Amino acid sequence: MNPRRTLHVLGAVELTTLAFLLLNLATVHHRTISGILGPVHGLAYTATIIAAVLLAHGRKRVWLSALVPGLGGLLAARAVPPAQRQV
Repeated sequence: MNPRRTLHVLGAVELTTLAFLLLNLATVHHRTISGILGPVHGLAYTATIIAAVLLAHGRKRVWLSALVPGLGGLLAARAVPPAQRQV
């Protein structure tokens, strides 16, 4: 799997879990949903940052983009230089 695709998948999981957490908070605020999605979102956020650091190859823009909560993985995927996209 190429670096851009990896960051895109992790970013999508991160954004989806955040969206469901906020939707749960705005509607029913069920503790079980929060108890499950909270750690999953935290793991997705952490995995996105770790993957960005490992795949950045010294480019600060890639892993700094991953630090943005919710959209970080998608921003980092866009920040991967074109030369690395063909890997």
